[in-house]
Amino acid sequence: MIGTCPAMLQVFHLIRKVAPADLPVLLTGASGTGKEMVAQAIHERSLKSQGPLVPVNCGAIPRELLESELFGHEKGSFTGALRTVVGKVELANYGTLFLDEVGELPPELQVKLLRFLHDFTFERVGGRQSRRVNLRVISATNANLQELISRGRFREDLYYRLNGITVALPDLKDRGDDLWIMAQVFLKRYARQTNNKKILGFTEEAAAAIKNYPWPGNIRELINLIRRAVVLAEGSWITAENLGLEPRPSLGDPYQGLGLKEAVTKFEANLVTEALTNCGGKVELAAQALKTSRSTLYHLINKHDLKHLIR
Repeated sequence: MIGTCPAMLQVFHLIRKVAPADLPVLLTGASGTGKEMVAQAIHERSLKSQGPLVPVNCGAIPRELLESELFGHEKGSFTGALRTVVGKVELANYGTLFLDEVGELPPELQVKLLRFLHDFTFERVGGRQSRRVNLRVISATNANLQELISRGRFREDLYYRLNGITVALPDLKDRGDDLWIMAQVFLKRYARQTNNKKILGFTEEAAAAIKNYPWPGNIRELINLIRRAVVLAEGSWITAENLGLEPRPSLGDPYQGLGLKEAVTKFEANLVTEALTNCGGKVELAAQALKTSRSTLYHLINKHDLKHLIR
């Protein structure tokens, strides 16, 4: 983890303070800010560091499978359950359970997780035997849980169970000189990994583009653009074009001669295209960059026939 700005120094201070304490930790921050790395750092410095760190992405697992993923299931408990499966909770025994994107948990799972966190006992899906584990819970979210609570989408009592202490990670654009330090570190790393390619650094235009770009995808986007730039570079210097951050043409020119309705439609399509391209085709990141919901963005993607940009 790289950081010299005040916000990141505070993150490092909190990691050192909370790691030895057997408290649940809630990590907050936008996607790509390094929440999983913080979870790893806390686990490695904790009293349960000899046990496993078991991650569960609550937003990536279909809701009908999430309970089984967490708590396991017995053979024959549902159609397709051909064998007994141990869940992530059991696998994390004597270690750390990392609940990523915890704000995506469906309501029925929130209830079961709350019950589990009360005394760390549970039953596998289809089972009757009560089981107990000894583990630490670290959760992470890029959503505002307080807002979800006010909208009835997240249980307040579960929030207080998970939020023993909060560690908030700042966006990359708010980390000052750390952005430029990370860009240089990643450049050396990926040049070395790409057949030890001889890259001397960034051109002045590329450096200016890196420092002025808002980085909606945060560190993940920075890594992706630099890895791509190293592959595309034909000389000894990374250019703004290699990064895909070359100056863009004025928005005014393409709209000349269009009526208001046509110009708005074209602008909308261009905006969605640019957001998806800059965010590597990730709908969630593009929606955050555009300050809209994923459902609205999917509607615009279908409206303008941009499905080919989704990765």
